Amino acid sequence: MSWIAKVYADLIRKNEKRLEEIPEKLRDEVQQLLDQGNENRD
Repeated sequence: MSWIAKVYADLIRKNEKRLEEIPEKLRDEVQQLLDQGNENRD
């Protein structure tokens, strides 16, 4: 995972950005990070 995807995922978790605002080429990677975070919360 790229460091910038991790930054974007963190911003989404903090409700400072939405997935739609992330550059398209990074969205899949960011979504994977968000999904992994949700699995850890269950």
